Amino acid sequence: MAVAAPARADERIAKPRLTDRLIVRPEIGALLGAVLVFVFFSVVTDQFLSPLGVSTWLDDSSTLGIMGVAVALLMIGGEFDLSAGVMTASTSLVTAMLATQAGWNVWLALLASLAFALAVGAFNGWLVMKTGLPSFIVTLGTFLALQGLNLGITRLVTGTVQVSGMRATDGYESAGALFASTLDIGGTQFQISIVWWIIVAAVAAWVLVRTKFGNWIFAVGGSLQSSRAVGVPVVRTKILLFMTTAFAGWIVGSINILRFASVQANQGIGLELQYIIAAVVGGCLLTGGFGSAVGAAIGALIFGMARQGIVFARWDSDWFMLFLGVMLLAAVLVNNTFRRRAERVRR
Repeated sequence: MAVAAPARADERIAKPRLTDRLIVRPEIGALLGAVLVFVFFSVVTDQFLSPLGVSTWLDDSSTLGIMGVAVALLMIGGEFDLSAGVMTASTSLVTAMLATQAGWNVWLALLASLAFALAVGAFNGWLVMKTGLPSFIVTLGTFLALQGLNLGITRLVTGTVQVSGMRATDGYESAGALFASTLDIGGTQFQISIVWWIIVAAVAAWVLVRTKFGNWIFAVGGSLQSSRAVGVPVVRTKILLFMTTAFAGWIVGSINILRFASVQANQGIGLELQYIIAAVVGGCLLTGGFGSAVGAAIGALIFGMARQGIVFARWDSDWFMLFLGVMLLAAVLVNNTFRRRAERVRR
């Protein structure tokens, strides 16, 4: 009598291996990079792991991380925002001029600058979808327009390219407690911007992987035509993503103006490239449809650790630019490799 062969487990319901689960995570490459950078500077400099050193590189990473996370969501959705850096200065200037020149309460000035930021973000998204132009071109135009407005209006109103005097305005103390205060942990002062960074990253990660809107983001970044075919509201999704980037710019601008109590009209120029690099290092692809909010936060952490680690090691700061270039190239290669392997695992 023939013995029946034991039934094999259905591959479709088999529990995936740990390595397979890790490969499909876009942020795994950034995490490995962060560990390497952390270990390296912990060895070459004594200050890096001191309480003051930790607070310094976390502070350096925080505002970059807030913007990097928002830019990552936009890049996963298949778009870019080159006006993200100058937006931080624009919102600071709107808040500062309304509070110091027009005599507004700081909270009202903050609400006005928030409305301004969201309007610019909505305009960027609407124009990209209405015209079909690449977001690179549209937001480059916005970048130049905001830069000109920042310089022209600031000089017209104040006679200089700087707005200061925030500490004497009504509502500064309460607003500063929310955006620019410090937390005493073990006798070391940590900036509240670190908390904002963690909150923004956590909320963005939850939205991206746990909500319908997160699915829409991946869908519109992966294939615009397929998204439309299955009923994804493409226009609304893209506009909301641009508004999210502008909202993050408002948070960073509010932190900066309330912490330093002054703002330069040319502030923030060039930072947009750092935001994009942080997102790419965190696992985002330039082609869209793949990436991670947590990865972008880790990418910003690598920035902060490297920039301050170089200072602690007393090296020439020019080495940081070399580090950026190498990190960007390595991240692109690693991200492409991880995406190909992730696609094979999902099949």
